Amino acid sequence: MSSTPDPALLAAHDLALAALHEITPAATVGPTAGYAVESDGVVSLRFETTLRGYPGWFWTVSVARVGEEEPTVLEAELLPGEDALLAPEWVPWAVRLADYQAAQAALAAEAASSDEDDDSDEADGDEGDDEDDDLDDVDDLDADDFDEDGSRLLHSGDVDGVDIDELDEDAEEDGAEDDADDEATDVDPDDSDPDED
Repeated sequence: MSSTPDPALLAAHDLALAALHEITPAATVGPTAGYAVESDGVVSLRFETTLRGYPGWFWTVSVARVGEEEPTVLEAELLPGEDALLAPEWVPWAVRLADYQAAQAALAAEAASSDEDDDSDEADGDEGDDEDDDLDDVDDLDADDFDEDGSRLLHSGDVDGVDIDELDEDAEEDGAEDDADDEATDVDPDDSDPDED
């Protein structure tokens, strides 16, 4: 392999451009961007690309010649340079699936752990809420709600929302009605029919 390029190949820019114009519009081909010497004396002439989305890529035309013949084109293509933006390396489907399944299993384990923590927090929170409710009830009381001896005042004799006085009145009314019914049903033996004598 010779490291010195053939001057005839280095001068074959017009031939390389003609080959590129067969595969891409002339507007997509920029100025020359150097060359690379390949094996067997092949020279790859590079041209910048004006295509958007291909930073760091080069139009590359490989030329060679046999003996003293005229140079000829071997290949013409768009190739990435050292700083080119490239797609990530291809990963086989089986490997991607295994990675996905491992990630899903990890997420499921994390969710289960989080649910257990939430359940214990809710249990603690429920007890705390009951205590808070009791404290809120005490906080809602004013000094006016208590009698002079410190016992809580009841509205109209209420106990747990039941009016004691009203119950007493109802009981008295029921008792009076029962007495009236008893008097109406009692018959004096002396008041029997006089015709029976």
